[in-house]
Amino acid sequence: MSRPSEHPHLTPQFCFNQTALRDFLRISRSSIDDSITQNLNALLTPAKDGFDPSSTSVRQIQSVSKRAIPIDSCRAFQDRVLFPSWKIRSDVLDYCAGVATSPDPDDPDSVLRQVEDSRARERYVNERLDPYSDRYFPREARTESLAVLMRNERAVEKIIRSRSWSLVGERCSPSSDSAEEAFDKWRVRQPRP
Repeated sequence: MSRPSEHPHLTPQFCFNQTALRDFLRISRSSIDDSITQNLNALLTPAKDGFDPSSTSVRQIQSVSKRAIPIDSCRAFQDRVLFPSWKIRSDVLDYCAGVATSPDPDDPDSVLRQVEDSRARERYVNERLDPYSDRYFPREARTESLAVLMRNERAVEKIIRSRSWSLVGERCSPSSDSAEEAFDKWRVRQPRP
């Protein structure tokens, strides 16, 4: 059975390093959610019933990938692998969203942005001579950039969870709960540290 991703050491530097943050999310998603069919297939034990020689004389209509998985195996997979990996990614997204909405006194570009803003205010603009002279695009603070990334990653996470949950529902017993509802119920059942 697959294992959930390791919980990264959460610091503002981790969040502001968008390459490391994206790599963590990509690797975590690819190891569990992107390979959900393979993870579910691994829960089946095809040799459990033993080999039946007559099975080779008739073409098998039902594929292995569509066979129902025992409820206990599905529940164990959800509780030990799927939901813990979702929790780790949720923790990272929540933490980094908090960093994105907090003041950033260590922003290395803040002085540069202030200088550019003051130059833009002092600039003489004559739109008749140069219609483009009034254009000024201020640099985006790294917290703003992180906030945009967090919104995008949360949208991606929602899509991935929905897809994974629908595949789990096809192979295990279908649930009337959405992916988020099932995940929230699992979180409530978890012991508090």
